[in-house]
Amino acid sequence: MIYVTGFHAIEEKIKSGEVAGSLLVAKAGPRAKKLLDLAHNRTVRVERVGTFDLDRLAPGNRGIVLVIDSDMHDDSGVHVTVEEFIDGLNEEKRTDVLVAVLDEITDPHNYGAILRSCDQFGVDLVITRNRRIAKHADVISKTSAGADVWVAVAEVANLPRAVETLKQASFWIYGADMDGEAVYTMNLSGRVALILGGEGSGISRLLREHCDAFVAIPSRGRIDSLNVSVAAGVLFYEVMRQRLSVSYISNH
Repeated sequence: MIYVTGFHAIEEKIKSGEVAGSLLVAKAGPRAKKLLDLAHNRTVRVERVGTFDLDRLAPGNRGIVLVIDSDMHDDSGVHVTVEEFIDGLNEEKRTDVLVAVLDEITDPHNYGAILRSCDQFGVDLVITRNRRIAKHADVISKTSAGADVWVAVAEVANLPRAVETLKQASFWIYGADMDGEAVYTMNLSGRVALILGGEGSGISRLLREHCDAFVAIPSRGRIDSLNVSVAAGVLFYEVMRQRLSVSYISNH
């Protein structure tokens, strides 16, 4: 079983309509009552439990926990293959597209935070290596504030091959690297994929060989780099900013 404890994470999972489990309630404060109403409206089973029992099942809860059958969890969220994603783009004739490629992001807090930024800044797809990405479902869901339900994810066995597939579909591939060009000087319109390297290890050699260019976030700090999830949010925002600016200019 998976025990989801964050208010936002619980809310988004219930809204997704993909929940096969129960909502356990020990203390019903104002926010918990809102979730109870949502659960009733979405026909999610609600069970009253004691505080001790809930703390034993899910330490750190805030009086309410969503229980999800772990066998059903892999079917939640939006999962596609890279090929299916590209076919959809071609059918819609989309030109401005942003894909995030995560190379060995192993910290579930970082992964969840990146998914939250993906949702906020319009990332169209996240590509990860299957079985190698962080799999702590509750932590990811809580850290992402439930964005893991909505962000499209493709889990692949071979990241370089997936990136090569993107290149064949007219994507420009940019690697996040401290020695790259300042991100705001780059033209990030069109079909863009951003590769983010793992904590401490950076982008692997094979993936670096697939990059068309490297982008960096100029900073004035005394330490050497940003946390990968923070860097992801800054880079995603810059892509969105450029595209919104172009859209504004073209409409005025």
